[in-house]
Amino acid sequence: MTAVPKFTTLGCRLNAYETEAMKELAGQAGLGNAVVINTCAVTSEAVRKARQEIRRLRRENPDARLIVTGCAAQTEPETFAAMPEVDAVIGNTEKMQPGTWGRLAADFIGETERVLVDDIMSVTETAGHLIDGFGSRSRAYVQVQNGCDHRCTFCIIPFGRGNSRSVPAGVVVDQIKRLVGAGYNEVVLTGVDLTSWGADLPALPKLGDLVMRILKLVPDLARLRISSIDSIEVDENLMQAIATEPRLMPHLHLSLQHGDDLILKRMKRRHLRDDAIRFTEEARKLRPEMTFGADIIAGFPTETEAHFENSLRLVEQCHLTWLHVFPYSPRPGTPAARMPQVDGRAIKARAARLRAAGEAQVARHLQDQQGRTHAVLMESARMGRTEQFTEVSFDSDHPEGQIVSAQVTGVRGTQLTAA
Repeated sequence: MTAVPKFTTLGCRLNAYETEAMKELAGQAGLGNAVVINTCAVTSEAVRKARQEIRRLRRENPDARLIVTGCAAQTEPETFAAMPEVDAVIGNTEKMQPGTWGRLAADFIGETERVLVDDIMSVTETAGHLIDGFGSRSRAYVQVQNGCDHRCTFCIIPFGRGNSRSVPAGVVVDQIKRLVGAGYNEVVLTGVDLTSWGADLPALPKLGDLVMRILKLVPDLARLRISSIDSIEVDENLMQAIATEPRLMPHLHLSLQHGDDLILKRMKRRHLRDDAIRFTEEARKLRPEMTFGADIIAGFPTETEAHFENSLRLVEQCHLTWLHVFPYSPRPGTPAARMPQVDGRAIKARAARLRAAGEAQVARHLQDQQGRTHAVLMESARMGRTEQFTEVSFDSDHPEGQIVSAQVTGVRGTQLTAA
């Protein structure tokens, strides 16, 4: 029996999406006994974890070829090429090319070609690797954009993903039609910098145009979600969709990063504190049930206690329910790595305080849902999610992938309960 390659994914949802694409490409190429690890580079800790995972996978698969790809492979190919456990290092562009997997399957890559990582900044198009059905039986993810044109001082991701590239609207709509035809009730739009979608397309459409087009042309789509967005780039049509389209789910994850204006400027962000507050207030006015998640960095270089307190206050002022808290760690090659650093113990303590603030917001949100009726998309027989992406635990079985109407009866941990 021929061995099949194993895949491991680290990092974001987009990485997971691309792993599914690589599985198809590797299968079509006939790649055999191999282990592929799709890495993340968002923090120094992420790169450390990638190296740790590589060593573990080598111990567990001593006879397999070990192939490293993803953002960390793109930004630090020499780091992984130097590891004795690694047989090949593949860049983010190369991992989406059928020819790469054909060469790997044919054992064509020799010692002089162990590293296939080209200049990601020269890539001008999204790869043709749309996957029909990635996710689960309940929810499918559609990549509509890749890369980022911005240069935040803490971020290495543009050097792993390249400049922003958009998938044309017609291609996205056709894919979503296929997904709905296959039985999916919810689709999530994903990308690296989602609100930059369309800037490289003819007529310069905006993300709101894409959302309105999807909802108009795919009337049988029950639920549409948007993943992480940059609130300062939200356009008029997206605000209109928030106000008028019940099929657009009332949950947005915001790339805020901090709550202090001086730190935001040092991060080279494009918004200020009041912009974030104004956006969340306006969105909630248009859609009172709207909930927000957010990325926030604790301990950015030069951050004082007063700066940090502004981030802490922003959690309540913007009603941020679901927080992703990142303790700052310097990424070599970024401007922030050369700034005066905050003591590591202070960073850890501030991150803990931010997480506690987020947990308090979650508890408040859960209590507010008591007695309310929600349309819950079932992810398993006894667990689903509300329109605001809150988990609901059931006492009886329901069909996975179906949307059921349920009245909230209580709270258990970070989940709502329903009969």
